[in-house]
Amino acid sequence: MSVSTLKKSAFGAAVALCATPWISAPLALAGGFLFAHFWGHPFERYNGIATKWLLKIAVVGLGFGINIDQAVSASHQGIKLTAISIVSIFVIGYVIKKILPINSTITHLISSGTAICGGSAIAAISPIVNASEKEISISLGAVFLLNAIALFIFPTIGHIVGLTQHQFGLWAAIAIHDTSSVVGAAATYGQEALEVATVVKLARALWIIPVALISMFVFNSNKNKIKIPWFIGFFILAMIINSKVPFFAPFSAPLVATARSVLVMSLFLIGAGLSIKKLKEAGVYPLALALILWVAIAIGSLWVIA
Repeated sequence: MSVSTLKKSAFGAAVALCATPWISAPLALAGGFLFAHFWGHPFERYNGIATKWLLKIAVVGLGFGINIDQAVSASHQGIKLTAISIVSIFVIGYVIKKILPINSTITHLISSGTAICGGSAIAAISPIVNASEKEISISLGAVFLLNAIALFIFPTIGHIVGLTQHQFGLWAAIAIHDTSSVVGAAATYGQEALEVATVVKLARALWIIPVALISMFVFNSNKNKIKIPWFIGFFILAMIINSKVPFFAPFSAPLVATARSVLVMSLFLIGAGLSIKKLKEAGVYPLALALILWVAIAIGSLWVIA
């Protein structure tokens, strides 16, 4: 067996192992990073596509475990805090730009990623603001690093502070960037936290649309296509089916269990997609901006929620 074939087999086995109950979300993320760092990534060119699809499938599947009425209630509670946090992040980002030597595009991308939904927001906003490949890479590197850290430390902080399941779910949805890390951290904390975090986070993701429109105006962009996160519609449909279609009840638990396994697999791939090189490319100042914005939203939202 060649070295290449051995790597591919080992990588496939590692991904499959993440579908078992023995691998937690943080462990999967760390495992993916360590595997790629020491052995290399045998499927690097397909990693981004696989991660995006697995994450969307996982989110939709999790919808089959959430009651639509409870989801509406949780979403209403998070709307005001979400709006305030998004506006605050962009204001703070603008102020920091005046202090640190960071260009407007990178500042806007990192602010968008922090305020809305991490890499998804950066991917949606970057063509609108005519961002270069380097600017996108720098922004993604800074945000992904903090995402990985959040997945590990948020559940611990939640227990230390004494947050309830509901409070932690709301905090994770507001203060963590990417949907993957939000769902992963909340799943580690508990079922109710997972339900609240998923609903509020996806409602927060819809802010991509107004932010994209404002970005078009601010950056004088001629782009007229905005990427709407379509899978949110399927997530809502899954909640409705779970809540309003009685004969579907026996299928809900297996679907949710499968979705959780898929989520952990996607986190392994996200970890495998990170690299020391990408993190170094981010540079000190963009990392400083991302860190300041993240700490500000994490502490501010925790103070309000707790």
